[in-house]
Amino acid sequence: MNTYNQTQTRSEVLSAGTLKGDAVVNTGGENLGHIEEIMFDVASGRIAYAVLSFGGILGMGDKLFAIPWEALQLDTDNHRFILNVPKEKLERAEGFDKNNWPDFADREWASRTHEQYGFRPYWQ
Repeated sequence: MNTYNQTQTRSEVLSAGTLKGDAVVNTGGENLGHIEEIMFDVASGRIAYAVLSFGGILGMGDKLFAIPWEALQLDTDNHRFILNVPKEKLERAEGFDKNNWPDFADREWASRTHEQYGFRPYWQ
C-alpha cells in the first residue's frame, strides 16, 4: 500500500505522528515550513491534506496552508516532503491561522484549494 505520491516507487507505512514536524522544501531546496497536521477524510479512508506551517518565528505568526496530499512527495532519505511550489506562490496562497481553521468538508473551499496547487480534488 502506497500512502504517498503515486510516483514513489517503494511502499511505506508510517504513523501520522511520525510525519508531524517533518520539513517541507520545494524542488529548489528552499524551506517552506513543516507539517503541522495530517487531515483524514474519514468517509473515504484517505489522507486528504497535510497542514503546512509556513513563516513566522518560533511558531509565532505562522500561516497555515492545507496542501492536497497528492501535491507532496515524500523524501524518505532526508525525512522531509517536497512540494513543487515556488516560495513566492505559497506566500500569496490562501491560508489560515491557527485559531481560524477552514471547514475541510466544504467542497467549494476544498476545490479552490486543490486548484490552487494544480490538482484535481481527490473525491472526483
